[in-house]
Amino acid sequence: MTSVDLNPAIWPKSALRGANGELHLAGNSVTELAKKFETPLYLYDADEILARANQMRSAFLAQPIQCDVHYASKAFLSKAVAKIIQSAGLYLDVASGGELAIAMAANFDPARIAFHGNNKSAFELETAVNAGVGHIIVDSLDEIELLAEITSRLDKKQRIMIRATLGINAETHEYISTAHEDQKFGLSASNGALLAAAKEVVGHSGLELIGLHSHIGSQVLVLDGFVAAAAKLVEQTALINKTFNLSLNTVGLGGGFGIAYVDSDKPVSIEEIAKVLNQTVIEQAKIHGVVISKITVEPGRYIVGPPGVTLYTVGTVKPVSLIDGGTRLYVSVDGGMSDNIRTALYDANYTAILANRISTAPLVLSRVVGKHCESGDIVVRDCYLPSDISNGDLIAVAATGAYCRSMSSQYNGTPRPAVVGITNQQPAIWLRRETYEDLLALDLG
Repeated sequence: MTSVDLNPAIWPKSALRGANGELHLAGNSVTELAKKFETPLYLYDADEILARANQMRSAFLAQPIQCDVHYASKAFLSKAVAKIIQSAGLYLDVASGGELAIAMAANFDPARIAFHGNNKSAFELETAVNAGVGHIIVDSLDEIELLAEITSRLDKKQRIMIRATLGINAETHEYISTAHEDQKFGLSASNGALLAAAKEVVGHSGLELIGLHSHIGSQVLVLDGFVAAAAKLVEQTALINKTFNLSLNTVGLGGGFGIAYVDSDKPVSIEEIAKVLNQTVIEQAKIHGVVISKITVEPGRYIVGPPGVTLYTVGTVKPVSLIDGGTRLYVSVDGGMSDNIRTALYDANYTAILANRISTAPLVLSRVVGKHCESGDIVVRDCYLPSDISNGDLIAVAATGAYCRSMSSQYNGTPRPAVVGITNQQPAIWLRRETYEDLLALDLG
């Protein structure tokens, strides 16, 4: 087998080409996987998820400041993934009552769970407090008041962090940049909202403030924003400690560490990220005269993105003339924006290959599109595929492990694909394929 044309920074490390050009993932041919499980199909190399989780933990363990690594479950969560994350010794970050329910169903230790969200319901907060989650990241004065009422009524004490808005623009898409001022998350450090929130927390006996938190965005490939946010967060920690006579020693630095989707993407290694974040916090702590003994980070995409591949079957293929006189080959597959909304939502780029055979036909400019009634139903906007690609061929799209199944929908009445995990070369269904009966089950007529 060979890995020719499979960039190891993009594809799972177990991805190889057979003698006939067929893609194999963790020792399994995609043709056989398609026959057994049908397409579209989400495939995960479970052993690589575990390896990347261990790599993440080791990178931060090697640094001087203690770090709790929380897997950001919004990237993709199932009971199987929760168990892998727990076996790696990582913590878990959830952003909804549903994600918390999945974690609890997988017997994840609630003390190792952090609860995020900008508009948590009273039910979600009460469930989290009763479950004994490690800490809750509060996002507004309203939430602090609601959480104080809940802890008082339940006679419980809850550890919390305050999410700070630091006025930092991450180098990423506008919709996934989350630390600038004009957006829904956090409490502003510049207009006094952060200090007001800290004052409010200090006044409630049922709430224990353990630190400040920031998240600058998602799929960030440049470290400048992380460095600026870490520095600002330490500065604000020192200010709050001085203002309220506290000794906060924890800063939450969020996640958003980018991965490679196409050859031009050059992500920073997690070892370098861990080193730079630690150096920044240590330097800034000295400058501002504060002791920071713990940081938290929340990688999601970095852990499950590269181990995931989506497999499609080709339907119609047609050349389309372009204004400049060229031609683009439109390759329609049996999925689309219902199983990967990121291209339509963020103009995301992906790498796609003909996966079931080798071809010596010339490569042509192509666009992989879905079967939905939207002109924006695009899976891969620009790629080069063999000109002889045809109905029944298989296309594999790399690095789809994060934010594809978790953001999927039933648009056009399309049942969601199955999720298959491969451990020790053995495939198993993690989430079964939806059926038309599933679509109708909630319809009471």
